[in-house]
Amino acid sequence: MANNYNVLVVGSGGREHALAWKLAQSPRVNRLYVAPGNEGTSEIADNVPIWWNIEELVRFAKEGSVDLTIIGQNDPLAYGVVDVFRSYGLRIFGPTRSAAKIETSKAFAKRLMDKNNIPTAPFQIFRKIEKALEYVHQGGMPVVIKTNGVIFKKKCVTAEEAEKILKQIHGSASNEIIVEKALDGTEISTHALCDGNNFILFPVTQSLHNQGVIFPLPWIAKKTIQQTKNKVITPLLSTLKQEQRPFTGCLCPRLKITKLQGLNVLEFEASFGDLETQTYMRLMKTDLLDVLEACLGGKIAEFPPIQWHPGFAVCIFLGASPKALALGSIQEAEKIPNVMIFRYKDHFIGITATGETLKQSLDAAYQAAACFP
Repeated sequence: MANNYNVLVVGSGGREHALAWKLAQSPRVNRLYVAPGNEGTSEIADNVPIWWNIEELVRFAKEGSVDLTIIGQNDPLAYGVVDVFRSYGLRIFGPTRSAAKIETSKAFAKRLMDKNNIPTAPFQIFRKIEKALEYVHQGGMPVVIKTNGVIFKKKCVTAEEAEKILKQIHGSASNEIIVEKALDGTEISTHALCDGNNFILFPVTQSLHNQGVIFPLPWIAKKTIQQTKNKVITPLLSTLKQEQRPFTGCLCPRLKITKLQGLNVLEFEASFGDLETQTYMRLMKTDLLDVLEACLGGKIAEFPPIQWHPGFAVCIFLGASPKALALGSIQEAEKIPNVMIFRYKDHFIGITATGETLKQSLDAAYQAAACFP
C-alpha cells in the first residue's frame, strides 16, 4: 500500500469530523483536507471552502494531488459525485449515483427487497393519492408513510392521521408514495464497507431516540448478525451487481428485530451514519485508510478482521448556542476523561464518550452535556 497519501473528506458535520480525526492518526496520510469542514476539522486538517460544487471538488482534487476522496454523507452521492470523479480518473470512496439509489429512491429499495426476498415490512407503492387513502382506510394500522426520496418519513397510528399526512404531502412529494406496515421491536443498525462483491461488517449500534447512539451491543444474538450478512447484505450486493450498479462504499442497513417477523430492513443508507460514525471512530483500532483502500482495490475479502478497542462508546447529539460554544464549553467538556466533541458547521455537536462499561460512557457523556447551558 502506498504511503504519503493526500486525502480529501467531503462534508461539514460530526461524521466528517470523526472520519478526519481517525484518518489523521494514519501514518500513511500526508495532507488531510475537509471540504468545507468546520471549526473542529480545522484543528486537524486544512478546510477547503467548497460545498456541493462537484466540478470545484474535482478541480481541487486534481490541483491538490489528492490521492483519495471520501464522501461522508448522501447528498453529493445523489448528484453523482462518484461518477464524475471516476470520469476524471480520480479515486473516490462511495457508491455511484445508480448504486446510491438504494437510499435515494425508497420505492426502488422496497421493490428490490421484495423481488429478492430480503426481509422488509409489507408495503404498497402509490402514484395516486386516492389509492393511498383507500389503502390506509382499509388496511391495518399503524403504518409508516414515506416519500420516494429522502425527504419525508412519518409513522401514523390512526387512519385519520395517515389521511392528514397524505393530503399534506400530496403535490409536494415525488411521484411515488410508500405506505408500509409499522413494525414493533428493537431498532438497530450496522455498517458494511463494500467493494462491489464482498463486505466487512461493523458491530451493530442502537439509536437513543434519534438523539444518540450506543456501541457495541453485546446482547444482540449471533444469529442476528449472521442473518444480516446472509439475508440482507449478501443478496443486496449480488442483486446490485447483476443490475450493473455494483455497490462500492459504505452501506448502512437500518434494521428492526420483531418478535413475530424476526429481522426486517427498515431502509438502507448509502453512506456513513452520522452519530454511528462518531462512535465507531472512537473505538476503531485498525487504520481506517487501510480498510478503505481494500474496498477500492476489490480486496475486502482478504482484509483481516477490523480490530476494536475494548469497552463502549456513546454519542449524544446536542444543539448548543453560539454563546455556549464561545465560552469554551467544548474545552471544559473535553477535560472530562474519555470525552471528545465532534463539531458541525452550525451550532451542533456530537458528544462522544468511551468507558469500560456502558454506564461509564453514558455518565461521562451526560456530564459533558451539562457543560453546555
